[in-house]
This record gives sequence, structure tokens and C-alpha cells, in this order.
Amino acid sequence: LKMSNTLGRHILVEFFACSSKILNDVISIEEHMVSAAKETQATVINSTFHHFSPYGVSGVVVIQESHLAIHTWPEYRYAAVDLFTCGDEVNPWLAYDYLKKAFEAAQGSAMEIKRGTIDLLERIDVQTLEKSRGEMKTNCQLQFKRDVWFTNKDENIALSIRHTGNRLYRKKSKYQTVEVLETHAYGKMLIIDNIIMTTEKDEFIYHEMISHVALLSNPGIKKVLVIGGGDGGTIREVLRHEHLEQVTMVEIDENVIEASKLHLPSIASAFSHPKLQLLIYDGIKYLADCPAETFDMIIVDGSDPLGPAEGLFTQEFYTSAYRCLTANGVLTLQSEGPYFSTDVFINLDHCLKDIFGQNQVHCYLAYIPTYPTGMWSFHYASKSSSVHPIEGLDDERAQAFAEAQELKYYNAGVHRAAFALPNFVVKMLTRP
Repeated sequence: LKMSNTLGRHILVEFFACSSKILNDVISIEEHMVSAAKETQATVINSTFHHFSPYGVSGVVVIQESHLAIHTWPEYRYAAVDLFTCGDEVNPWLAYDYLKKAFEAAQGSAMEIKRGTIDLLERIDVQTLEKSRGEMKTNCQLQFKRDVWFTNKDENIALSIRHTGNRLYRKKSKYQTVEVLETHAYGKMLIIDNIIMTTEKDEFIYHEMISHVALLSNPGIKKVLVIGGGDGGTIREVLRHEHLEQVTMVEIDENVIEASKLHLPSIASAFSHPKLQLLIYDGIKYLADCPAETFDMIIVDGSDPLGPAEGLFTQEFYTSAYRCLTANGVLTLQSEGPYFSTDVFINLDHCLKDIFGQNQVHCYLAYIPTYPTGMWSFHYASKSSSVHPIEGLDDERAQAFAEAQELKYYNAGVHRAAFALPNFVVKMLTRP
């Protein structure tokens, strides 16, 4: 169908009863939208796509002949698509047919609008513009640029990170979905259920601070248990301490370990260490069945309180942890962001103080760029009042260790400063 009496063809599209899995997959959506543009013989210039956690993808493919745009609602299996092409050479209905099949839509609805009716317009002679357009076509080759974004988002805040658009790993277990994407700013990024777990560029902050604070203020630690931590970063840091006799790691999902070994080898570098005992098992059940006073240190390296990690934020779990610690044992854990997860942060602090005692629980902070708001908290809980995270620190020993191991974040000064809490955090943790 020729549209010589208009400047463009605009098709407003709705797709119903689509595959919700496809509609929530930014990489697939970007690939399908680019392919749809190519199906019409259009010249693709740029693609920009965002995934919003937990649901939805928005994006646009810019073509020389105009654009193709989309927003998806996976929870409703619905997609709204905008197809706009200029001139007579590109037929947007070919893109419609392609996308309906690609999205596995049961139904599609579309309305075509003629844009820029020539009879209603007056053309002027712009010689300079015509000349520049001609020079551009003659001298420049258009290059396709991809802008594909992962967005970690809740109702109030979001963090968007641009990646290459190529998924390196994706597997779904009965517990969760594990993915690895390659970002432009942070290197490879591990994602679980659409939440950022760690990245190559900033992982050292989290892993050094969850490990060395307790180990360098308690030289008597010999046996360590790590719950979670399937990326391997925490055991990598723990096993830097040569005096340890044994490190046991309990990870519920072997896909996390597999993904990290394959694509994050700088993080997952200690899985073959002779002192490591690795168990693919539920850490909550493991602690419940663990004999009393088995470990000198327990590290809870879990994700947010969702899915299989939800049980890591309960009084029952930390009562088990307390029982499994030796008389001078210590517990460290990530305790969410004070700004981002205020209720979880406060409730966890109160839970630990009820179990370990008011004066034996200490909060400390670190700053991790890819975690919500950047400010992240950890908790240190000791079974004995004689074990203290600051009073027990030998600054010279800690500094020598940090320098010898070439640590990137932790040092003796950072250790002490991490426990100096801002007033608003102190107020959060003060019970009425």
C-alpha cells in the first residue's frame, strides 16, 4: 500500500495474552524489536531498552525511517507498541506480524494513522538542509548502537546500569533465577531474581568488610561457617587468613556457584582451596541440625529477605546461630541498607540484641555503589562480652595484613571508622 499522500505511517498496537516470560526479558525484547525493524527493511540506527525490577520493559529502536517503541506489562501479559515509519519503502505491518508471533500473543489490535498529510502542508525550499543531507548519505555510514539497561527499582528509587545486551548466563532453579550480564561500567554482574548481587568492579567492598572485621579483631577464630555466599567472594577473603583450620560453606543453589565459576572467576577463586568444605544444602536446616558450639565464627552472606533468603532474617535462625557458636564465637552478616530497608534493618538489630545481648551487638557501615542508596550495613554479634570488634583490634596487625594481601577497601582505619555511625542511624537503633 503506497502512502505517497502522507509523510508517515503510524500504527498503534496492543498485544494481549503474550508470554509473560518474554515480556519481562529485556534482552529478548530488544532482539525482537530490532529484528522487527529489520524485517521491514528499515535501517537500524540505535536501540535503547530498560528492564524494570521486578516487572516490565521499555524501549525504542531508532531507525532511519523513524522508530519502533514498546512498553510491556508482564503481570498482565500485555504490550503496547508504537510503529512509525516514514516514506513508501518501509511497511510497518511487517513488524506487527513479526512481533505478534515473537511475543506469542493470542490477540493483537492495531490502528493505523496517517501522519503529515501532504495536502495540508506547505513545502519550503531549504537548500542548505538538502545539501547537508546529501553529504551525510554520501560520506557517513550509519552504525548501529545498542543501549540496553538493567534497572533495579522499587516504588520510590531506581538504579539503572547499561550492559551489552548479551546474556552470559541464565538458569532457573526451584529457588530462584540466576543471571550474569556484562555491564559497561561495572564489568560482569551477578543478578538473582532481578536484584543485583555483586559486580566485578565493586564486589571487594562487601566481601572484605563482611569478613575481615571479625577475623582481625578475634585472632582466636579457627573454624568458620559461611551461610550463602555462592559467588565465592566471602570465602576468598576468609581463606586469606592462613591460621584458620577449616572453612565450611553452605549454599542452597548450585547455579549461583556455577555462574560465578564460569563468568566471575576473580570472585570465585577459592572454591578449590583445601581448607574449604562446600555443601549444597539449605543453610537454615544446616544450622538447625548443627551441634552446639561447633564454629568460632558464622558469616551470613545472604541476599535480601525474599525467596530462599527470607528465613535468614528470623529469630529462630539467629537462635540456632547463637547455639552453634563457641563460647567466644562471633557472628557477622549483611543487614541491608538503613535508608532503603529501614524496617528490616531495625528489626534485625533488635532481634540480634534479644539473642546475644544489648552490649554484644554492633552495627557497622560500608559504601557499595551498586547497592540501593550506596550505604550498606553489617552487624557483628559476639557470644562473649570479652570479644569486642574495636577493643580487640590490633591496628598494626590489621594494617600489615591489609597491605600484605593488597586489600582494596579494608584497613585498620576503615575498621574503626566503620563503627562510627551517623546520628540518624544511631537514632534508628535506639529502642524507646
